Amino acid sequence: MRVLEWLRPAPFIEEIQDEEVIKKQYKHWRIRTFYGMYIGYALYYFTRKSFTFAMPSMIEQGYSLYELGMLGTILSITYGISKFISGIMGDKSNPRYFMSFGLMLTGLCNICFGFSTSWALLALFWALNAWFQGWGWPGCAKLLTHWYSQSERGTWWSLWNTSHNLGGALIPIIAAFCAHHYGWRSAMFVPGIFCILAGFFLINRLRDIPQSLGLPPIEKFKGEKILFPKNEKNLSLSVKEILFKYVLSNQYVWAIAFAYFFIYVIRIGLNDWSMVYLVKFKGYSTMMAGTCVLWFEIGGFLGSLFAGWCSDKIFRGKRNPVNILCTVGALGSLLALHWNGATLLFLDSIIMFFAGFFIFGPQMLIGMVAAELTHKKAAATSSGFAGWFAYLGGAMAGGPLGVLTSTWGWDAFFAVLLACGLVALALISPLWSVKISPKVLSLSPAEENSALNSRTILQK
Repeated sequence: MRVLEWLRPAPFIEEIQDEEVIKKQYKHWRIRTFYGMYIGYALYYFTRKSFTFAMPSMIEQGYSLYELGMLGTILSITYGISKFISGIMGDKSNPRYFMSFGLMLTGLCNICFGFSTSWALLALFWALNAWFQGWGWPGCAKLLTHWYSQSERGTWWSLWNTSHNLGGALIPIIAAFCAHHYGWRSAMFVPGIFCILAGFFLINRLRDIPQSLGLPPIEKFKGEKILFPKNEKNLSLSVKEILFKYVLSNQYVWAIAFAYFFIYVIRIGLNDWSMVYLVKFKGYSTMMAGTCVLWFEIGGFLGSLFAGWCSDKIFRGKRNPVNILCTVGALGSLLALHWNGATLLFLDSIIMFFAGFFIFGPQMLIGMVAAELTHKKAAATSSGFAGWFAYLGGAMAGGPLGVLTSTWGWDAFFAVLLACGLVALALISPLWSVKISPKVLSLSPAEENSALNSRTILQK
């Protein structure tokens, strides 16, 4: 099928020899790749969060809280599984089409959801939407790993990570407006149409990795030390090698994945329950509590940017020192939020700002570490594997944490979040000095033979 042909990685072409042309081409394609990914992933949030703003109108039409809550659970579980499976697919696909088709299909699922009436059909199309949502992350992970070197990747990755915030900020305006004036179904139709059209934009903007355009690998272009077999363009890791040799047998990836689980319990716990805590326990009005939560998002935006910059400029490509320090800061913020007995909007807003600032650092960097601590050709699989653990943690922070809090109170809520922070800290602390996994340097037999024949080592 022609579609399957498009999804395959683009073939490498002969490398350009003119250094000036290489510089111009790299500058052009890095900028174009970045804004294409940024806009594309922001729009993935349109079709992921559209349902949230359709819910009030759906309740008015007779759908129960249980029915709507189950749709959210279906999204989290299916998306978590898809993120892992799609990561494997992403490493064996051309991100230009994989990401674009995924965006179009999520748009189509939103439109079908809007046409549905029975809960069974709503659940089916929302599950399909969650599955195709998983096609967004792998393409970005692959492109960020191949177009930006390790010495600068933290900054670029953190900038890209703010696309979450852009999409999350725009969709309430669009979907809520549509639902209020034209009914909840329009809140599904309009984002869906946006994303289908944007899929064609991505096809036009994106390409595969640099070698598919005749450019040298980013490490060679930047002069960073790495081993390149002479016949690298003819090498292709099998799914079995990617999954078992470079992901499942990599102890660093497992440590990062488990840490991601606990970090996401904290992130989703604060994201989903802080509003309730501030209103029901602290006694704020809905408007005042919303102001505090807004500062959590602002802190997250700035914290993500700072964490990426800090890992590049201060720790020279090491991400885990920033993860460790931010996790310590997140623990301090949780303690401050819990122990602050005063009902002072200004003080609670500051605490929420720092909670977001510190928690969004590891939220962004841990997924990046998972991509870096494995073979470049397994980056999407590795980050998808870690992402699967993250969304399992997110699922635990929903219903289970809500039941625990309603039974044992807010002391239990904060005790769980603090325990999760301590476990995450214990998992990533031994990785302070780790920059690259030895498993990355363990080449496949074909790569070893090629490397021995060529002995091509590019030194910084």
